Amino acid sequence: MKKVLEKANVLIEALPYIKNFYGKTFVIKYGGSAQIKQALKDSFAQDVVLLNYIGIHPVIVHGGGPKVSSIMEKMGKKPEFIQGQRFTDKETMDIVEMVLGGLINKEIVSLINSHGGKAVGLSGKDGGLIKAKRKLLTPSSEKGKYKTIDLGLVGEVTDVDTHILISLEKEGFIPVISPIGVSPEGETLNINADSIAAFIASTLKAEKLILLTDVPGVKDKKDRIISTLTEKLIKRFIGDGTIAGGMLPKVQACLKAIGSGVSKTHIIDGRVPHCLLLEIFTKRGIGTEILA
Repeated sequence: MKKVLEKANVLIEALPYIKNFYGKTFVIKYGGSAQIKQALKDSFAQDVVLLNYIGIHPVIVHGGGPKVSSIMEKMGKKPEFIQGQRFTDKETMDIVEMVLGGLINKEIVSLINSHGGKAVGLSGKDGGLIKAKRKLLTPSSEKGKYKTIDLGLVGEVTDVDTHILISLEKEGFIPVISPIGVSPEGETLNINADSIAAFIASTLKAEKLILLTDVPGVKDKKDRIISTLTEKLIKRFIGDGTIAGGMLPKVQACLKAIGSGVSKTHIIDGRVPHCLLLEIFTKRGIGTEILA
């Protein structure tokens, strides 16, 4: 009886959150270990299906960089990175589109559907969903001058047409989006999944943007998880080096979403089974939430 009552208490704890989030949209960036290990894949799919069944509208944006690199190497092409970003020539873009838009996207769709969901795979090219332009790096030199670095077919989002997402949402479908966009010239562009997720969340005025990572959250200099952050604190932590490296673009993506009307953003550990449910439906959560 004690175990049964514990289950009832868990459901009661979740009730206020279920009521508050009913009918709301959550944009979820899916990547890292959660996208590799089978047990974590299954728990992620179950979480997404549960959210959908209780009236929350999940929109999934996925990555897949390690898989792209692995396939490139098998095809005899060495991956090349410039300041942490993949240099993407035409041949690399073909591989990126094949792996992200085909192999990985359809695997995620199949996984969600196998757990009772209704997922639909999309590329940013479908229905003019993601419009983009070529991204150029302009790091400053020691002499104070700027040198433009061409990353090839790497893009940054300029606009998102959400009509197809809203149509799917009305019919109870779960969009699963690969991070590929199209330039005005018709070029296919490889885009950072975090930035696409933030842009889509902003355009949809989503209730939440949730980024799954391979770390427990944003940490302070004593290696403790910071449970809540504001823009003011983030600027301070960036300034003193607390937030740096790979966490920096994730936090910046969250700030962009918050500044565009998203109610709350989260950076959570995708290596924890059912991390979405634990973050959304419990008082303490398991990662870092970023507030307006």
